[in-house]
Amino acid sequence: MNISSLQFFKNLRATNRQFAVIGLGRFGRAVCLTLHGMGYEVMGIDSDENRVAQVLTDQLAAHAVQLDSTQPSALIEAGIPDFDTVIIAIGNYVQESIITTLNVKEAGVPNVVAKASSEIHGKLLVRVGADHVVFPEHEMGCELARSLTRPGILDRFELDPDHSIVEVMVPQSFDGKTIMEIDLRNHYGLTLMALSRENAKPDDHDKFIINPSPVTRFKSGSLMVVIGDNKGIDKLPV
Repeated sequence: MNISSLQFFKNLRATNRQFAVIGLGRFGRAVCLTLHGMGYEVMGIDSDENRVAQVLTDQLAAHAVQLDSTQPSALIEAGIPDFDTVIIAIGNYVQESIITTLNVKEAGVPNVVAKASSEIHGKLLVRVGADHVVFPEHEMGCELARSLTRPGILDRFELDPDHSIVEVMVPQSFDGKTIMEIDLRNHYGLTLMALSRENAKPDDHDKFIINPSPVTRFKSGSLMVVIGDNKGIDKLPV
C-alpha cells in the first residue's frame, strides 16, 4: 500500500490513458514525470521551445509540442480534442491560464484540470469550464505544517476537507495492546485499514496486513493505515 502523492492525482480519472500537460514549468514537469512513469501516454505542451526540448531530452513525455495555447486553432491542430484529460499547468500567468482553459474546454476535452495561483484565479478557472482546480502551493504548505506538528504521520491522502487516509507510526501507548483493546472506532472515530508486518522493509510490496484480526497486537514503531475524521486523526497519541 502506498498512499503518497495522491492529492493531485486523485482528480485524474483512472480509466484515462492519454494526458496532455500544458505548461512545462516545475509543476508541469512533475506531472509529466509521474504520469509517464505510471505508464500513461503523455504529451507536453509549452510556448517555450527550450522547455519542450528539455522534456523530450529528459524523457518525461512520449511527445512534446511547442505552441501558443491561447490560440484555439493550434490546440486543435495538435490533437487536443482527442485527449481524455488535459492539465493546465500554466498557473503563474493568469490570463494565459484562463484563456487556455476556455480553449481546451471548448475543444471538447471531457476532463480539464487547471492549476490556480490564488482563490480568485481558481474561481475564474471554474467559470470558464475547468472540471477540477488544484492549488499545489497551498496543498504543499498545508502538508508541511502537518508534518511539523504531527511528525508521526508519514503520508496523508485527503478524501475531502474533513476526512483523510493516513499512514502513521503506531504510538508508544498502543504497544502490546490488541486492536480490539485500542478500539480506534469508538475512541477516535477511525477505522484501521492496515498494519505493517513485522520486519517488513519500506519497499516490500506486501509490507501491510490488510484488515488485520481484532486480536492482532500493535507494536510501537510499526506502521498503521487509518481512515476517518481529521479531528480524530489529530487526537491520536504522538
